[in-house]
Amino acid sequence: MDRETLEKLAAYPRLIVAWRGDDGYPVQTAARFRVNASKGELRIERTGLPLPADREVNIVASHIRPQPGVGYDQRRYLSLWGSLAAEGDEMVLRSARSWGWDENVTPFFEYVERSNRQAKRYLGQLSRERGVPVKPRLSPVWTFLLATRLPFLTATVVPILLGVAVAAKEGFFDIGFAVLTLLAGAAIHIGLNVANDVFDTLSGADDANYNPTQFSGGSRVIQRGLLSLRQMAAISATAYAVGAGLGLYLVIERESVELLAIGVIGVLISVFYTAPPLRLVHRGLGEMTTGIGFGPVMVMGAYAVQAQKLSAEALIASVPVAIMIALVLYVNEIPDRAADASAGKRTLPVRMSREAVTRGFLLAAVTAFAILSLAAVSGIIPRPTLLALLAAPLAFKVYQGIREHYESPYELMTAMGQNVQLHLMSGLLLFGGYMVSVLATELLDSPPGILT
Repeated sequence: MDRETLEKLAAYPRLIVAWRGDDGYPVQTAARFRVNASKGELRIERTGLPLPADREVNIVASHIRPQPGVGYDQRRYLSLWGSLAAEGDEMVLRSARSWGWDENVTPFFEYVERSNRQAKRYLGQLSRERGVPVKPRLSPVWTFLLATRLPFLTATVVPILLGVAVAAKEGFFDIGFAVLTLLAGAAIHIGLNVANDVFDTLSGADDANYNPTQFSGGSRVIQRGLLSLRQMAAISATAYAVGAGLGLYLVIERESVELLAIGVIGVLISVFYTAPPLRLVHRGLGEMTTGIGFGPVMVMGAYAVQAQKLSAEALIASVPVAIMIALVLYVNEIPDRAADASAGKRTLPVRMSREAVTRGFLLAAVTAFAILSLAAVSGIIPRPTLLALLAAPLAFKVYQGIREHYESPYELMTAMGQNVQLHLMSGLLLFGGYMVSVLATELLDSPPGILT
């Protein structure tokens, strides 16, 4: 055995020796041991059950620390296979192979991802032995939820609600058209989410990513064998067809050329976000594309459905939302830097230094709140939209999280979650500000300026 393995083994207080008994059933016993790193020896005391010298044995040393109410941490283990030879009161291991894991070196989620290939080989071998395909299984509901990443549809809900609210302030509101707009936008968003997984798998970006989090790295349903590439492509195409069909219906019903143009732009942006030949995210344009698509395109589209025209106010109101959703992508790309770079996906965090990425987040967040404040104070948008400033402290929490955990994907997850909340909270408060203005105008004969 190599010296490094023995030195790691010496840190454990005892180990377990396991082997197959004469009857074919496993036998195991705890044992005391000592190592001689200079000689490359592992010596095990012959106590308890007699240890066999005529068959392969498996030796495991492990450590785990329970965290009440949370789970476990400090997980690590070493597993060795080989044969034993008697020397006095001890048995000496002749190791043939070894395997181990230390959570401090390889975080649990990364360990799981790196085990995917081994798991696929095992399932492939099992399939051949049984003569039928053996695959991972998950309920259809959970599989669909994972594949489509439905929780991220808040990125669609916020701008569409805002567009409807801007139109309502001007006296245009039809709840039926509002619901259809939301369904169309959600379908296109689902198509985009699934298409991203398809093209990131084809480019190798997702397969090279060993540090996915709940906010980044794709849905992983293809990598885990839950759905095939073809099935994901079919889901994406169906979602796009539904979204485009609903959009076309709205265009015909509202007789709006402007809405048609907005819809075409939105679909093209979402398709070519990762699809060749443009692959906008690969060129460092992902944040800008996302900001435009989930900002002006959706806000103006929702407004146009209601008012059958375009609006400078809707465009200005969409800018803070656009910046905030772009920042969600921006931060989510930080853990994916290495995998993206290996696949030629030159996102901003790939192109920029750690300090530039960190400062860039703060500058963009401050800019979003500054634009909102100037627009509200000057009366371009309703003054109650200043409520959105209540979300500003979240921006500084995210900034602090990026500064402290830039190199640790799993510790960064807290900041990534707060960043999603920042977009959602600021957008909903902006929408709420518009609704305060709408209600004040409807209910009061002469509403004060602070409410309009």
